[in-house]
Amino acid sequence: MSEMKSNVSIVWNGGIAGNGTIKADYLDTEIAVPISLNGTGKGTDPKELLISSAATCYITTLAAILENRKLSVEELTMNTITERIDERLKITHHPHVILSTDATEKEIQSAERALEGADRVCEVGNLLKKSGVAVDFTGKVSLQ
Repeated sequence: MSEMKSNVSIVWNGGIAGNGTIKADYLDTEIAVPISLNGTGKGTDPKELLISSAATCYITTLAAILENRKLSVEELTMNTITERIDERLKITHHPHVILSTDATEKEIQSAERALEGADRVCEVGNLLKKSGVAVDFTGKVSLQ
């Protein structure tokens, strides 16, 4: 079994109204406490990073499944909505897979099943589900 290892570096300046930076191999962004929690809001916050991680995991997993199925994807987009319902976080991904105009019905169905597969195997989404976060998707497959 291979070992997964990551390194994230953070520099923080000041107190709650301070700011900082977070860096990893391909991540370099400003971080801050949200205005709603008396921070400056001048940077991404922990919840945005968490949601971004869940969304990135889902869409990259979906892209890999679609590629493995050799489907002719013209465009792959997604919007992710987060809500707090009764003190519980809910994340809903809204992926849209656009196949080439000559895609067969079998290929369309395969792409639709890929939407479910990505939800099932996304590691970040599964970790969040185990911690009580509702993670779901409402996807769409269409032709160009």
